[in-house]
Amino acid sequence: MKTCDWNMAVAWLWILFGFASGFALGLNFHREDWLGGYGSHRRRLYRLAHISFFGLAIINLLFYFTAREFSVTQWQVVAASRAFIVGAISMPICCLIMAHDSKYRTLFVIPVSSLMLGGILTFWEVIKL
Repeated sequence: MKTCDWNMAVAWLWILFGFASGFALGLNFHREDWLGGYGSHRRRLYRLAHISFFGLAIINLLFYFTAREFSVTQWQVVAASRAFIVGAISMPICCLIMAHDSKYRTLFVIPVSSLMLGGILTFWEVIKL
């Protein structure tokens, strides 16, 4: 597999995880008190984890189509590809960890910084085209 092909694979896997997590969460949404109620911190973070699967799938899919225009041997493209994958993997994990213990909120630096790095490197390559 080429470097950016992994982004396509992660995108479709994350879409499937989004469907599956939506199904799992949907089984309990009718319960008012589930995870502390609709507006609770825990329930909001579970919803964020669920929607992050779809959002980050789209980002990885967009990167895949954008990166096809680049020379994939450049270190910036490889680094951006990996950064988007790390961000996609770590975001829902961080959401679920923080849903149960907010003292770990600094873990969000992992997905946010990796996604920012991927975005910056991709933008840099785009403006060079």
